[in-house]
Amino acid sequence: MRFFTPSIFSLLFIASGSLSAAPVVLHNIQGYGFDEKGQIAEFSHFAFDNQTGKVLARGDKTAVAAYHKAEQMDGKGQTLLPGLIDGHGHVLGLGQNLNQVDLRTSSSEAQAVAQVAAFAKGHPQSQWILGRGWNQVLWPTQQFPGKTLLDESIKDKPVWLTRVDGHAGWANSKALQLAGINKETIDPPGGEIIRDAEGNPTGVLIDNAMLLLEKQIPQQSEAERLAALDAAFEHLLALGITSTHDAGVDQANLQSYQQLRKDNKLPLRIYAMLSATDPHLADWLKAGPILDKDDIFVARSVKIYGDGALGSRGAALIEPYSDQPGQKGLFVTQPDKLTAVMKLTLDAGFQTNVHAIGDLTNRLVLDRFEQLASKEQLEQGRHRIEHAQIVSPKDIPRFAQLHILPAMQPTHATSDKNMAADRLGIARLRGAYAWKSFVDQGSRIVAGSDYPVELANPFYGIHAAVTRQDQQNQPVGGWLPEQRLTLTQALKSFTLDAAYGAFQDQSMGSLAPGMWADFILVDRDIFKVAPETLWQTKVHQSWVAGQQKYKASM
Repeated sequence: MRFFTPSIFSLLFIASGSLSAAPVVLHNIQGYGFDEKGQIAEFSHFAFDNQTGKVLARGDKTAVAAYHKAEQMDGKGQTLLPGLIDGHGHVLGLGQNLNQVDLRTSSSEAQAVAQVAAFAKGHPQSQWILGRGWNQVLWPTQQFPGKTLLDESIKDKPVWLTRVDGHAGWANSKALQLAGINKETIDPPGGEIIRDAEGNPTGVLIDNAMLLLEKQIPQQSEAERLAALDAAFEHLLALGITSTHDAGVDQANLQSYQQLRKDNKLPLRIYAMLSATDPHLADWLKAGPILDKDDIFVARSVKIYGDGALGSRGAALIEPYSDQPGQKGLFVTQPDKLTAVMKLTLDAGFQTNVHAIGDLTNRLVLDRFEQLASKEQLEQGRHRIEHAQIVSPKDIPRFAQLHILPAMQPTHATSDKNMAADRLGIARLRGAYAWKSFVDQGSRIVAGSDYPVELANPFYGIHAAVTRQDQQNQPVGGWLPEQRLTLTQALKSFTLDAAYGAFQDQSMGSLAPGMWADFILVDRDIFKVAPETLWQTKVHQSWVAGQQKYKASM
C-alpha cells in the first residue's frame, strides 16, 4: 500500500472547483480508497463538497491545503472506507423479512415450529403466518420438514415459510388447502411438490411449485411495501451499504422506487434489475433504460432466472447429484424460454443478468451469450451471471473470453461448505465458489450477499472471501483455501468492481477526486486487524453524496 498524493487531474479539479464548493475536510482518519490502477491508496485527510456530493481531494494535509477555510471535522482516528456496494440483494424481501418470523437460527424442525407458534401468538391480527430462513442441512436429520408438526401448532391460519435460499417453501395443511394442492396436483415445469410414500404433499414445495401457493397470499398494500422498503434502507445503511443492486424488481416495486426518487426519499443508491418474469417486461424494454445523472435510481438491467439452488437440489447439474443419483436439478426458466428472453433483453440494449448456480446452467448461459450477442454487445454490455456458484473448470475461462462478469456472494461458500461436498462430490468442488480463479484470469467479481438469503452485513462477506472460514474460524485453514482473496481484492469486489458491474465505476467505488463522496467510518483498521476478526467490524457512520445517512448510537 502507498500514501496517496494528488495527480495533476485532481489538482486541476481542486483549482477549478474550489470557488463554488461548500467543502468539508475530514482529518485525523486512516483512509483507504483506490487509485487509477485499482490499487489501495491511503490518506489521512479527505475533502468533499457537501452540496454537489463529490470528493474534492484526499491525501495528507498538503493535499487539502486549498480548503484550509473549509468546515473541519475530526475523524477521531477512525478508519474511512468507500461506501460498500452490495451487488446482489433483494431489498423488498429484506424489508419484509425484518417483519416476519426469522428461522435462520433454528436448530431443528421442532425448534422452527416453536418459533413459528410464538410468532403467531404475538401477531394475532396476521391473516397469514409468514417466515423465512430455515435450512434443513443444519438440522440433525438433514431432512426436509413436513406439515405434521406445523398442523399440530397452527391449524386455523395458513403458514408459509420460505427456505433460507428462497428456492423452497414449507406450508401447513391450511395453506396447501387454500392453494388447492393435493395428491392429484401435477408438478409444474421447473418445480416439484415433495410427496410422501403415498403421493400426498408433505408441505414442501420446490422452486416453481412455490408459485402455486404464493399466489394465494394477499398482495401487499402500497403503504406496507413502502414501510418494508424503509426498513430495508435503514438496515443496509447501518451496515455500511451505500448502494445496492436489487436483483429482480417487479412493476409495483419499480413504481415505488420511481415515486421515492421523485420525492427525494431514497437515502441510498439503487441499481435495479427488472424481473424477467414480470408481464411488463416487453413494455420496459421498449421504453428503454431508466438513468439518473445523480446515480440514485438506475434501471438498465434485467434479472433472468436460470435454475434453482444447491441446498434444495434445484441447481441444474451436468451430472446427477452425488447424494441423490438420478436427480440433476431444475430449470426455473426452460432453456427455449431462457434463450428467447436473453435475446429480447440483449437486443433491447439492456444489461442481461442471469441467475445460474449449477454447472449445467452456467454452461448453458455462457453458450447463449456466445450465440446471441455480438462481439460489441459482449465487450460493452457488462453482462453478468448472478452467483456463478458451481462452474465446470473448463468454463471458468469463458467468463473472461466473453466479458461476462461473475456476480458472486462470498458467504454462500461458508454457509454451504458442510453441504456442498455431499451434493457435488469432491471432483466438482474444483469449480465451486472459485473466486480466486476468476480474479487470477482478470475477471472483476461483483460481490454481494444475496440478502435476505444470507445476512446483509458486507463485512461477513469480506471475512468469508479472505479466510474461507465461518465466524467460528472453521474449518482450520479455510474451506478450499486456494480460492481465498486478499483483503484488497475482497474490498475492491464490494466497492469499485461492484460499481463496474453497474456501469458506475467512473462515479463511485474508489473515493478518487470527482467521484461521489459515498464513504463510511468504521471501528477498526481492517488492514491491520487479524483476518479472522474482520466480520466483527462495526459501522459508526454512513455517508451518501456528502450527506450523513446513518450514525450509530455511541
